[in-house]
Amino acid sequence: MADDSPFMLDLNDDQKEVRDWLHGFAADVIRPAAAEWDEREETPWPLIQEAAKIGLYSLDFYAQQFFDPTGLGIPMTMEELFWGDAGIALSIVGTGLAAVGVLANGTEEQVGTWVPQMYGDPDDVKVAAFCSSEPDAGSDVSAMRTRAVYDEAKDEWVLNGTKTWATNGGIAHVHVVVAVVDPELGSKGHASFIVPPNTPGLSQGQKFKKHGIRASHTAEVVLDGVRVPGHCLLGGKDRLDQRLARARERARQGGGERIRNAAMATFEASRPAVGAQAVGIARAAYEVALDYARTRVQFGRPIIDNQGVAFQLADMRTRIDAARLLVWRASWMAAAGRSFDAAEGSMSKLFAGETAKTVTAQAMQILGGNGYTREYPVERMHRDAAIYSIFEGTSEIQRLVIARTVSGVPIR
Repeated sequence: MADDSPFMLDLNDDQKEVRDWLHGFAADVIRPAAAEWDEREETPWPLIQEAAKIGLYSLDFYAQQFFDPTGLGIPMTMEELFWGDAGIALSIVGTGLAAVGVLANGTEEQVGTWVPQMYGDPDDVKVAAFCSSEPDAGSDVSAMRTRAVYDEAKDEWVLNGTKTWATNGGIAHVHVVVAVVDPELGSKGHASFIVPPNTPGLSQGQKFKKHGIRASHTAEVVLDGVRVPGHCLLGGKDRLDQRLARARERARQGGGERIRNAAMATFEASRPAVGAQAVGIARAAYEVALDYARTRVQFGRPIIDNQGVAFQLADMRTRIDAARLLVWRASWMAAAGRSFDAAEGSMSKLFAGETAKTVTAQAMQILGGNGYTREYPVERMHRDAAIYSIFEGTSEIQRLVIARTVSGVPIR
């Protein structure tokens, strides 16, 4: 049922306090370490531990933001942390992908057992990985090949396949793996499984050396005869059997399109959080460029006195504010239970991702040759921004979703 609460643009006092706390951590802890960990291309364990010590890297904190009735807790958090640095921030929030997977699909017992293990504690921090994409199945989830076969005699599921682009893949304490249990049902024939720590058969494949977000670990995960107990199927086998039976009946009745639309709605609700990350990167680059334009003197005056520079900054700020408004609107709609009749979730991610790429490029241009060096952070921000038109649904996929939603036509 949709909530009738109004869409508000003002943060309340509690939200402002959390925002300022997050900004302080991003400014004092994340940003000073950004260049070092970008060069190292390693998981910044000391910074994750610092976040854990103050309660930022914890299930409790993210649960509080997730259940914020205004819907603005998560986008506010993402924007501030990614304003600090995208690679480090993604290392801090990446576990949340797996945690949300368990919270959305698991039983109360599974949530209570596995989610705390994903985070560990301040003295022994852990990370988790959500493994969905595959070498031949990125945006096309129906092409997924990783299989899960039930061994009834042992009450175990046997997983085989290769996952790719997994944040924290291979180094995670707990992996959440999406696999095919009924190939004939397409995406409705998928199920999610917990792979406990030290399970034989799971190994890290290639670790990717990336253009940006280099402090965040991204790798392949290889599943070779991985056996997990029956209780590691998220939601349990009874619920899975019931869901598969309903999906088969709908398929017989020609309800496949409704099935796909229901799955798409889940993605729509999560995309604004990714858009908020892009907004944080864009805002950071804009602020660097604005400060530089005010202090850089050429031909006897600050370069911001020139319309060519000032107008760029005006466009940058306008795009950032517009992107944030789209993100906040979609986040509020999701929290209020309103349907995305115009694919507002995809709109927010599309526009914010493209804004991050555009704004960081403009920031580099305003800084001139300095912007192209690693002495200034906009070069790194530009590399980080590039991923936001690719992951969590490419810009082309977002446009396809929007076009299909507003037209009602199965555009290909």
